Amino acid sequence: MRLKGRKVVGGYAEGEALVSVDPVSFYGGVDPETGVVVEPGHAVEGECITGKVFVFPTGKGSTVGSYVIYRMKKLGTAPAALINAETEAIIATGCVISEVPLVDRVEGELFQVLRTGQWVRVDADDGFIDISDRPR
Repeated sequence: MRLKGRKVVGGYAEGEALVSVDPVSFYGGVDPETGVVVEPGHAVEGECITGKVFVFPTGKGSTVGSYVIYRMKKLGTAPAALINAETEAIIATGCVISEVPLVDRVEGELFQVLRTGQWVRVDADDGFIDISDRPR
């Protein structure tokens, strides 16, 4: 299945999807050393985002979150790509300085179509997201 979205930060990445229905704060919500979501009560609390295509509605919290994404990139714990329903400045800035592909405003019902565990290819340059059950 192919979906079309808006390029926020270009690039190409692929990996297993981790889908959250909750907004994400990288500052205090994600441990940059391990890549694990640590926010209590979060929909994906305890899950590791390292190397995954992390899908969530939008960011929240402190502007320091941008630098947490950058730190994760330097530590090798960053997600492969991000997909948002609507990207806000904190997430966009973090992805720009970290060169993490980012797409948002995806056509259709993103959270009904995309499921955790599916394989996702993100061509952020052209705004395409390809979804399959396993890597090809």
